Amino acid sequence: MNGIVDQGPVQLEQIAATHIVTLDHAPSRNALSKEMLEALLAEIDRASTDKNIKAVVIAANGPAFSAGHDLKQLSAHRADPDRGRAYFTSVMRLCAELMQAIVRCPKPVIAAIEGVATAAGCQLVATCDLAVAGENAKFATPGVNIGLFCSTPMVALTRNVPRKRAMEMLLLGEQMNARSAADYGLVNRVVPVGKARAEALAMAAVIASKSPVTVAIGKQAFYAQVEQPLAEAYTFAADVMVRNMLERDAAEGIGAFIEKRAAKWAE
Repeated sequence: MNGIVDQGPVQLEQIAATHIVTLDHAPSRNALSKEMLEALLAEIDRASTDKNIKAVVIAANGPAFSAGHDLKQLSAHRADPDRGRAYFTSVMRLCAELMQAIVRCPKPVIAAIEGVATAAGCQLVATCDLAVAGENAKFATPGVNIGLFCSTPMVALTRNVPRKRAMEMLLLGEQMNARSAADYGLVNRVVPVGKARAEALAMAAVIASKSPVTVAIGKQAFYAQVEQPLAEAYTFAADVMVRNMLERDAAEGIGAFIEKRAAKWAE
């Protein structure tokens, strides 16, 4: 892919082995409309199978990272015969499919946040494997303020921040700044305003220098074991280590370390 390509509500760009997906609908504050969700899902699915992609960065144009679900689009379907039930269901299931696709993707996905990430936008941040925030970033799950509890964002949030912190965000609906988000564990790093994308790309470049098969094994194992009881997690992780040791890249990497040379990873 050469240069920036407009693909509906997102822009696409590839720098070295990093696939950059930029939310590009500033008038809606990059709301996760049905079209935006479909575009993001398509790019995550493509990155999952493209051998030329080793990491994905999700960024955004405009003053907001994402304001969450497109409430105007959802509300328009209240006039449907079923009061919107079928449409609401399709959008929520699509959103859940996207979030799970990010977790399943064998390539690490990094969020680069400038501005506001609220509701499902905050959910997207929490779902990504890594997140970098500009100092101006704000985060919230404010659905409770408008009579719509952030139940689906809650799923990702409670898997990233301590329980009491998650409940505080969900019940109070207040915005928190980037430093607090880092303290809570919602983001990894806070950088000067305007530098989140560059920092995310730098992290992606480091990841891209590693063995792709090893990164894929590790990411899958991380999400599998984190939901397991301790004893099961150790049994599972031990089996993963054995399978990993039998991979060509493990033999190459360990041999290179012993021989004090640079490893040559399989493509």
